Amino acid sequence: MKVLVACEESQEVTAAFIALGHDAMSCDLQPGAKGLPHYQGDVLDIINDGWDLMIAHPPCTYLSYAANHVWNKPGRAELREEAMRFFMACANAPIKKIAIENPVGYPNTVYRKPDQIIQPYFFGDEALKTTCLWLKGLPKLWYWKHDDLFGKRTATEYPKAVYATARKDGTVKLRHWTEAGHGGYARSKTFPGIARAMAEQWGM
Repeated sequence: MKVLVACEESQEVTAAFIALGHDAMSCDLQPGAKGLPHYQGDVLDIINDGWDLMIAHPPCTYLSYAANHVWNKPGRAELREEAMRFFMACANAPIKKIAIENPVGYPNTVYRKPDQIIQPYFFGDEALKTTCLWLKGLPKLWYWKHDDLFGKRTATEYPKAVYATARKDGTVKLRHWTEAGHGGYARSKTFPGIARAMAEQWGM
């Protein structure tokens, strides 16, 4: 398959597809991290180049509800609408199979609810990162929390908290890896287990 992984600097998903023999290429404004096939620039420049499958990770800085504390700051509404236009350009691309990944946020309300919500620990990575998938021409990703007649367990145990912070009311909130000060850039990367599942299940 000819696979485009849009807005991916880490090349984690690209590598998973290449490992299974697919003609995969990432695209991002930054250089590719692994030295794999990569277009550095705007994905809209190449979105019409005859792809069989696109997996897109539109920037979520202005779309995610995680930024509720600055949601109404001056200028945010315009940036949010610009980000949403890019999201929809990916969703409406002339490609038969499309998956768009983003956290819970603005698209859930103004576009539609996601087809699936997954966590990294479903696929073997001990972490929490609520990930929404909007799918076109693709099935939901399968995972198994326990061995059964249909498959072997893919999930780890529910991730343990890695540190605690105090709330203003004196109570304590337990936090996980993806909240632990790694910054939005690190949190935006796709976990290896999810990347493998995408390649194995959608690369058919």
